[in-house]
Amino acid sequence: MEGKCELCEREGVFLTKHHLLPRDEGGKEEHIGYICQDCHSQIHALYTNRELAIRLDSIERLADDEQIAKYLKFIKKQPPSKKLELKNQGM
Repeated sequence: MEGKCELCEREGVFLTKHHLLPRDEGGKEEHIGYICQDCHSQIHALYTNRELAIRLDSIERLADDEQIAKYLKFIKKQPPSKKLELKNQGM
């Protein structure tokens, strides 16, 4: 489904379900956010599920994280149609 990413706030992107509290750490369907594939890939490239569960379990906490904040500054300038190849590259 297309819509607005809850993390980077770009409109017209394909949204994926991100388990804010990972399933293998006890997360359920009520612990999800809808984010674009670019944001989803970057989050999982940077952090383990354990770290996500311990300190990055909400959209607000993700957005306030130093590494994700740097990434968001970059991704917000990218058109939603552009498919990015992202890695842990210290944006």
